[in-house]
Amino acid sequence: MRTINGEVAPRFEPVREAFAANFTQHGDIGAAVCVYLHGRPVVDLWGGVADPETGRPWTRDTLQLVYSATKGATATAAHMLVERGMLDLDAPVAKYWPEFAANGKADIPVRWLLSHRAGLVALDEPLPLAEALAWDPMAAALAVQRPQWAPGTAHGYHGRTWGWLVGEVIRRVSGRSPGTFFADEIARPLGLDFFIGLPASERDRVSRMAYQRPAVDLTTVPPADVPQELREHVAAWRDPNSFSNRAYAVTDPAAIDFDSPEVQAAELPSSNGIGTAHALARMYAALIGEVDGVSLLAPETLTSATEEQASGKDQVLVFPSRFSTGYMLPTEGTPMTGPHAFGHTGRGGSLAFADPEHGIAFGYVTNHIISGSDDVRAAALAEAVRKSVA
Repeated sequence: MRTINGEVAPRFEPVREAFAANFTQHGDIGAAVCVYLHGRPVVDLWGGVADPETGRPWTRDTLQLVYSATKGATATAAHMLVERGMLDLDAPVAKYWPEFAANGKADIPVRWLLSHRAGLVALDEPLPLAEALAWDPMAAALAVQRPQWAPGTAHGYHGRTWGWLVGEVIRRVSGRSPGTFFADEIARPLGLDFFIGLPASERDRVSRMAYQRPAVDLTTVPPADVPQELREHVAAWRDPNSFSNRAYAVTDPAAIDFDSPEVQAAELPSSNGIGTAHALARMYAALIGEVDGVSLLAPETLTSATEEQASGKDQVLVFPSRFSTGYMLPTEGTPMTGPHAFGHTGRGGSLAFADPEHGIAFGYVTNHIISGSDDVRAAALAEAVRKSVA
């Protein structure tokens, strides 16, 4: 049994129980969860091992890479620019980034980048990883890339490219890289332990990830033996030319070592945010209300930012997904705590969201990256939160 550290308000004991069960029943190695209610923390828990190789314990200030949960932080930066009148979501991307107009993209609005509707999920020629990490070569490649489908006619999860696309707009508009803008305008005012582009001074606090693959690799199973409801999904993963594969193969090599110092130090605003569960919950709390005198967005800006923009079959994920302008919206697979919640998941477990209806802001991070639908850790915690506020 792992020791669970931290505090919970009496009403939220079910969250402590669910967090403990994640270690004893659901595979957590090192993890943390934090919940804010109406701008104040009511759950702040951590436990387990930050480095499975050395046994280094997870502490209150352990940092965790959260994969695509980073997108919620980047989307927040974009909406702050909208609120300041510096960015118009319905203006063409090319207004701010003229080179982007190439190959029939002159009329694509900024909104379609944020909501995964631009059709720019892949590159015809993947870039060497070092060039992608350097930023400018990837931005240049995306500027001249032709869309994979007619923009605006469908949506598909821009798993990797989203960060460079939205991040370059942030850079062109603000004059700062997306990681610098986040640090200056969001992390510093709120005191967040969260980075898009990790400083070398913080490297020793980062956990080391462990990876668990599904017990059965369905791509190796004869097609006739794959469950009917999964056949289209599995067929996409078997096809190297499918969007499901190409969306994650925009670099050469396609596999990125997110534990490496070089990757953690770069700015990948779709994928390599590193921070604490507390930082994520606190950011989302400041989106739906005031936290220690800081509020990130006005209510009307937030309402616009969280309105549904895309739903239904996802061209990359090959199952239904829902997006607002930058945030994921609740689905059957990611219910959060209610229909009005918004946030973002991260590969293999992490989840952060806000639920304005209940005044809830939630962050969960983990270093055990579990692939597939069997991972119930974040959902179990969110359900415990929902029951606590019911």
